[in-house]
Amino acid sequence: MSLPGPPRACSLKEKTVFSWFRGHSRRRKIREDRKYLEARARRFLKSYLAAVGATKHRYYEAVEGASAACHPGITDPALEDAYIAEATAEAALKVVKRRDQRTSDSHDNLATLITDAYATVAVAYRRASGVYAIDEEMQKLGTAAVHLLTMATSHMKAHPDGDAS
Repeated sequence: MSLPGPPRACSLKEKTVFSWFRGHSRRRKIREDRKYLEARARRFLKSYLAAVGATKHRYYEAVEGASAACHPGITDPALEDAYIAEATAEAALKVVKRRDQRTSDSHDNLATLITDAYATVAVAYRRASGVYAIDEEMQKLGTAAVHLLTMATSHMKAHPDGDAS
């Protein structure tokens, strides 16, 4: 009985096909993100920038809570960060879609804030997973969302009760 040899390298044609699927998948995700997430994330980021003093804590709390709720409970160190980021983004996108289907947030400021926070989390993690590498505008939005999420995480660890701004 002979053992199989080392795995063969992919041919150029196979690499081209795989990269086409990866590019197609990225474009599909970007289209979906533009439809469901872009406007909400922009609104959340603009509202955060306009907030002053202790009001900023509300935004930190919302985005940090949304992020924590969407993290897949995966502890396998063998998984790549991009995989975990993509799983987190998908979970946040599902929440946004579900909240959009369930109710109209137009007159409920808290519900709008929460849904927008989930959209911002989805955009941040899509950026972290590399999906936006082919779209400069979404990449910039994702970068802003990542920065806000990073600040929110730091702020919430330092001030969990909102006693400082």
